[in-house]
Amino acid sequence: MRLSPDEIIFWQHGFIKLNATLAFTWGLMLVLAVGSKIITRKLSTELKRSRWQNALEIIVTALEKQIEDVGLSQAKKYLPFLGTLFLFVAISALSTLVPGYEPPTSSLSTTAALALCVFVAVPLFGIKELGLGEYVKSYAHPTVIMLPFNIISEVSRTLALAVRLFGNMMSGAMILAILLTITPLLFPIVMTALGLLTGMVQAYIFFILATVYIAAATRVRQSKLEPGAKH
Repeated sequence: MRLSPDEIIFWQHGFIKLNATLAFTWGLMLVLAVGSKIITRKLSTELKRSRWQNALEIIVTALEKQIEDVGLSQAKKYLPFLGTLFLFVAISALSTLVPGYEPPTSSLSTTAALALCVFVAVPLFGIKELGLGEYVKSYAHPTVIMLPFNIISEVSRTLALAVRLFGNMMSGAMILAILLTITPLLFPIVMTALGLLTGMVQAYIFFILATVYIAAATRVRQSKLEPGAKH
């Protein structure tokens, strides 16, 4: 039994390998890029709109609302990054319905790459919002003693993001594979539906956690002075 799509090798030359994780990841990115281009090529502002545009607007509106609820007032600024993360994980889970396809998120290398994207994006958004000096000082808030703990927190939550997503996605795929070998057809179908639901939940959780981390990095610290106090 394969624990990861990394074990499926399509091509190898020396130490250079093309495994299923790379192939399925780039294939999924191609589908997302082409799909977005097709859906957005004929957007309309009229009352009569295509079903694809209606579906797109529902998804975008829902994601913007979630971003704002977390605490980022300018949701459109963060939507391209956070929305792409959500769609990648969600479509990766839904694509398990395709015969022979294995979600790249069931590989630790993919989930680590996604978590690394969040790890890099958090300080970039924080610096853009607060400035380099103010953002760096936030690591020593409220006292310089907290500096190493805040740095450890940044690294540990990145690892947690990667391992959590990998563990949940891989466990679902393994359970389904086991059931396919020992049970009739009907039960695995039910488990496949449950796996799709789990994948969507994991996409939502990953999206929300990334949003929370960015919101924490970009928040404007309140002044120590009470409102109306004289300077």
